[in-house]
Amino acid sequence: MNTLRFTAIFPLCLLAGCANLAPSNCPEGSQTWVREEVFFGTDKPGGKVSTEDWADFLGKSVTPRFPQGLTVWPASGQWRDEQGKIVREESYVLTLVHSGDTTTEAAVKALTRDYRQRFQQEAVLRVRSSACVSF
Repeated sequence: MNTLRFTAIFPLCLLAGCANLAPSNCPEGSQTWVREEVFFGTDKPGGKVSTEDWADFLGKSVTPRFPQGLTVWPASGQWRDEQGKIVREESYVLTLVHSGDTTTEAAVKALTRDYRQRFQQEAVLRVRSSACVSF
């Protein structure tokens, strides 16, 4: 009998936990989509990612993957590197809002991989959250 209760309750607990990941109170006329913020540092071995380097990356790697739209702005931030050192650097923040399908997921992963390889980056920060959107 205890096994039966556990079997019936456990899936409900899992669903309740997942319910908190998506906004449940989106206003009428809006949809639940994914909001991505991707943080690209500009320090690299031997220098910095120049404005021209960034424009080239944006034009050749970002825009073709996200032609439906994106937002980019310059930022300044800090983080702790693998050696424990605080690194302060200029950066760019890319915001994408999309449906969250597997094609888009693969495109974001490829984008961060491209940037790390092209500019010898230790890391690219990616923040993913649910959002209510309307057009």
